[in-house]
Amino acid sequence: MTAEGRAARSVTAPLRGKVAIVTGGASGLGRATALALAEAGAEVVVADLDAEGGREVADIVGGHFRACDVSDLDANRALVDFAVEHCGGVDIAFLNAGVSTGCGVGDDFDLVRYRRAMGANLDGVVFGTHAVLPALRARGGGSIVATASLAGLASVPLDPLYGANKHAVVGLARSLGPALAPDAIRFNAVCPGYAESRIIDPLRGMLSEQGMPVIPAEVVADTVLRIVTGDGAGECWFIQPGREPEPFRFRNVPGPGQPAYS
Repeated sequence: MTAEGRAARSVTAPLRGKVAIVTGGASGLGRATALALAEAGAEVVVADLDAEGGREVADIVGGHFRACDVSDLDANRALVDFAVEHCGGVDIAFLNAGVSTGCGVGDDFDLVRYRRAMGANLDGVVFGTHAVLPALRARGGGSIVATASLAGLASVPLDPLYGANKHAVVGLARSLGPALAPDAIRFNAVCPGYAESRIIDPLRGMLSEQGMPVIPAEVVADTVLRIVTGDGAGECWFIQPGREPEPFRFRNVPGPGQPAYS
């Protein structure tokens, strides 16, 4: 995309002048969201371990690429430093990088796979948030969206460790939302069902046999854009075929000072 084209498009773009970081941006949900954020006027920094795919996406959106292992705290800090140096700051962080576990907690437990999944799915969100907060505060606020999953709202017997990772991201979003709101930083999560990404590659046969539709990555990207341009905080937006994406309502959850329910 030429500089002239981006300037013309950004006249009415809601994210004109904003800088966005997208982790896991080389493919799937990250790629689609990087394109959507750029289309909305943002300058995008694409981060991924897949250098070839990440650079391709960065070229398409007229943005930047930075290799990043999100499970490494220093790598997250370096990513934010790169965005500040090359783009002037950060306004939006889509913390999307993630993997499936490929193991359970019984005889199939694999410590390497477990650590890899925890590193990408949970540490990547925690480390990414920690790293980007100073940059967001320097801009007077901003938006963080983390990719959780419908697996963070429901049980996942086929991959309980993945479910645990994503439940943790949901809990983080619900807790950090109100905690960061006084700093004008909005933290939310997106919780898609089976969506077009590399994670579902091992499941495609099963999904096809059961007639379960796969959510287009663009639907998730559009939802992320709605969250970023909205005013919610601490929300977890579910995305399922045949339903309009919206924040999940955690009804009747007993808490401190609240009566129990039956």
